[in-house]
Amino acid sequence: MKTAKATKTNAARLLDTLEIAYELRAYEVDPDDLTAISVAKKIGLPPEQVFKTLLTHTQAGEHLFAVVPGDAELDLKKLATAAGARKCELAALKEVEPLTGYIRGGVTVLAAKKAFPAFADETIELFDVISISAGMRGLQLVMAPTDYVRAAETMLADLTKSPQMGGGA
Repeated sequence: MKTAKATKTNAARLLDTLEIAYELRAYEVDPDDLTAISVAKKIGLPPEQVFKTLLTHTQAGEHLFAVVPGDAELDLKKLATAAGARKCELAALKEVEPLTGYIRGGVTVLAAKKAFPAFADETIELFDVISISAGMRGLQLVMAPTDYVRAAETMLADLTKSPQMGGGA
């Protein structure tokens, strides 16, 4: 397992350019467990404050970023509604790096290769700080959510699936 050195990534350089305060937090990378929940434990934040960035596409072939809490699942129907599309699907893993410049476990909206429209789950505003990938595995950016929303030019929407309730109908 490797820990990323707290080097400046393109995402961090973008924040510097915008004069946005952030903290870099390095963590041990386990290639077999790249989940946001695992990252949250390693950087000492609750999973709902560690946001994961997913690349999706509409039925028309337009790519979109979806930024959701680490402990939640993206609701593709809600994303489609927010984006004004009929349908959204997750992009194929083989598309992610060529389109974003980032590998799985290190995807971020900030300084991505192409500036696709970005949508963040509205719960992002509930916290004093959030964590997102710094653009590489093993390194997270911790910052104010309002600064992230501004830097990433995200639109806010309800993007997550509701927790399943137990019991009968």
